[in-house]
Amino acid sequence: MQNSNFMQRLMQQRQSQNKSIFNLLHLDLPLLIGLVLILAYGLIVLLSASDDNYAVLYKQLSRIVLGFVVMFICAQIPPEKYRLWVPWIYGVGVFLLIIVLFFGHTGKGAERWINLGFFRFQPSEFMKITVPIMVAWYLSETSLPPKIKPLLISAGLMLVPALLIIKQPDLGTALVIMIAGVGVVLFAGIGWRWLLSLVGVIIISIPILWHFMHGYQRQRILTFINPDRDPLGTGYHIIQSKIAIGSGGFWGKGWFNGTQSHLNFLPEHSTDFIFSVLGEEFGLVGATLLLLLYLYVVGRALTIAYRATDNFTRLIAGSLAFTFFLSVFVNIGMVCGILPVVGLPLPLISYGGTSVVTVLAGFGILMSIHTHKRIVKQ
Repeated sequence: MQNSNFMQRLMQQRQSQNKSIFNLLHLDLPLLIGLVLILAYGLIVLLSASDDNYAVLYKQLSRIVLGFVVMFICAQIPPEKYRLWVPWIYGVGVFLLIIVLFFGHTGKGAERWINLGFFRFQPSEFMKITVPIMVAWYLSETSLPPKIKPLLISAGLMLVPALLIIKQPDLGTALVIMIAGVGVVLFAGIGWRWLLSLVGVIIISIPILWHFMHGYQRQRILTFINPDRDPLGTGYHIIQSKIAIGSGGFWGKGWFNGTQSHLNFLPEHSTDFIFSVLGEEFGLVGATLLLLLYLYVVGRALTIAYRATDNFTRLIAGSLAFTFFLSVFVNIGMVCGILPVVGLPLPLISYGGTSVVTVLAGFGILMSIHTHKRIVKQ
């Protein structure tokens, strides 16, 4: 009996020590576990999607390591510092978007990258988290629920970067930024009257937005409505994607056994359409596992938002959780044919550096909000 009590106390002591270590490092262990599992799953899928190209795998792994370094740094910064820095970070982001318009590196028909020679990055990915954080910062400095003037200013904070991104052109990222910003406004407790007015403005703006769209963007929407209208042209991507996902069945064809990607029927199979590769090779079971991991991470992020101690940290945490969920929803909806193809990566899974680093930086901010709050309470 004494030995049993001794072992129990020893285990409790070790758990307490482990917990204090993560507190000291300002890392949230439940969130960290979820992120590591998603990233590991993504590397497994990417190895197959890249046709067993270990160079691609190692390059993605190096970006993940960089992302974790950035996440760790962001987690060390107290939320009070972010409160001071947010307007400046937003200003730098808008400045970089302007730089892209004049000196941006062109890729796949769009100027989205700043090329520094030894590496290049997309400021638009950076703005996916910066814009909602800026809106959250501004609204937290006003009385809640927000009135008409704060709502108009919030709309301006969203529109400026969104219009610059549309000019690149990158309509998908611009829409994600706008919706993420609107999500922050909803978290701030906007009244139903203003919400219905916002919906009305969006509906009225649809013809205007259609007028300013590029031809290929209009074609994507028309293809979304009826992919079979141009099966070898604009409808090719989504048709092949649905074939890949559907052919996976319940258990999938097996790792490296996907025909759509390995026979090059599926375009962009290591980036935007990597979920189609996962669906074909790992089936409904594999896709469900990834969705459960995503839900776990989003749930943990929302828990951090719920436990935040002030409006500023609560709105920022909520905005980061919503932005992550929105990016996942749009990409998976796109490859499954329930949303138009807009060219957005699947967070933490798709091949690419800027997206991984940006997402992990956002989770570093979430960890800062959670761990600094707990240390203060202790």
